[in-house]
Amino acid sequence: MKKINYIYISLLSALVTFSSCGDWLTVYPENNQVSDTYWQSKEDVEAVVNSGYYYLRAITETHLIPYGELRGGAIYSRVGNSLQTFQVKSSQKMNSDWGPFYRIVNVANAVLEKAHIAKQNDDTYEEAVMKSHLSEAYFQRALSYFYIVRNWRDAPLILNTFEDDSKSYHIAKSTESQIIEQIKNDIRAALATGAAKESFNTTWETKGRGTKWALYALMADVCLWSEDYQTAITFCDYLLEANNPKAPVFMSTPSRASWFTIFNPGNSNESIFEIQWNHEVNNQTNSLPILFDNLNTSRVYELTTEMLRNFTNEYGNCLEEQVEPVRSMYGGYFVTDPLAFEIANNGFVWKYCGGKTQSDKRTATYYDPNFIIYRMADVVLMKAEAKALIADTPENRAEAVEYVNKIRVRSNLNEHYYTDDMSQEDVLDLILDERRMELVAEGKYWYDLLRFGRRDNNKYKSKFLIDNVLMYNNQAGQSWLNSVLINDDALFLPIWDTELKSNHLLVQNKYYL
Repeated sequence: MKKINYIYISLLSALVTFSSCGDWLTVYPENNQVSDTYWQSKEDVEAVVNSGYYYLRAITETHLIPYGELRGGAIYSRVGNSLQTFQVKSSQKMNSDWGPFYRIVNVANAVLEKAHIAKQNDDTYEEAVMKSHLSEAYFQRALSYFYIVRNWRDAPLILNTFEDDSKSYHIAKSTESQIIEQIKNDIRAALATGAAKESFNTTWETKGRGTKWALYALMADVCLWSEDYQTAITFCDYLLEANNPKAPVFMSTPSRASWFTIFNPGNSNESIFEIQWNHEVNNQTNSLPILFDNLNTSRVYELTTEMLRNFTNEYGNCLEEQVEPVRSMYGGYFVTDPLAFEIANNGFVWKYCGGKTQSDKRTATYYDPNFIIYRMADVVLMKAEAKALIADTPENRAEAVEYVNKIRVRSNLNEHYYTDDMSQEDVLDLILDERRMELVAEGKYWYDLLRFGRRDNNKYKSKFLIDNVLMYNNQAGQSWLNSVLINDDALFLPIWDTELKSNHLLVQNKYYL
């Protein structure tokens, strides 16, 4: 048998098994490929669905954080990374291999193709349960392709499994617009099942699996990317106006203790979808508290100079106003000496290493912070963005500022006042700044810069993409960064050399030729 390309990894080199209801992300390797004989019960389908979340969890530290952050420059890697210097080469597997995302795609494809076999074999496998599994598979595939399209732009669109060599794995790239349309179709298909859950039996499942609310948030995000602002508003409103006790809720309490529960212990009411770890029950840990810890010699990430300045200014304003700093000191960030924050040279993200009391850090027993993909503050700012862009009117600009102020008020920050002389560009600047501060280190910032800069045929590319990278990213020379960023192809990653050799129909991103 010929070796199947990694992009089309045969369904599950690992299967999920259960020893308790709480360890659905424990994976045990199996050497045999999964064939139709595998699909015997609803538990088999559940296992494959859960493996998709496992694979997503496995790439949080290696892909989701660096891919989403380092090119933007709000945080940087102190050990070096070619992403932040815009010097990625196609020979560098870590920053050019899309295989980990396609692994999740193939898991989802398998569920969508094979779940009906399990239903035929298992009389207890109810139609509603199968449809719920299908909705989660659609979500996983849509989310994975959204990461692929934001990092590589054009890529192969694979909608079937590759279990053996009966199907050709030489497949050309589809365009960005084709992939985006498929993502939207997947989300629509998931919702059309009528079985996307509002909640599961446990909180960690409700926040850690593809619920109806997660589908809404993903669709709003995708529609912002594709400049479909009315649909983005519609799906934001499905969340913001849910009036449903099972729906996530924007946390409006202006206190640091309340705000920080989003990150510790996590799975808060504000959460929509987050990648799960649980040390207490399943001995699952991650390296996020170490990667962001100022005192750990293995730390990797720090705030860049301009981002540190933003946070210290925000903290200083809170002290001047004599209000509690919510998302600044011991919220979104901290400095080693809080009493000398004005002259600090280093700043660190606190979300992942902070403990349950204000200034205590997590201990090794609690090295299990979740990684949030979507939460309600993100949705509030998505709606602000869509409102500002759907039509450039004073009413829409004013409403967009109101949504920004929802985030600021709950952080005890002064509100922005809309005035008639504010332009669309001015309002977008406020929104982007709020996203940068509120969502720091949540794997969003580079994608925000791409979206803001590329929209409307690069109308705001200089203002929101190039200027912000030059301001925040201090890991490469200004002239080099500017020369790279003016090339639209350089905004996306190369295809890994090994992938090109395995799939003869692939064409390299021309910037890297």
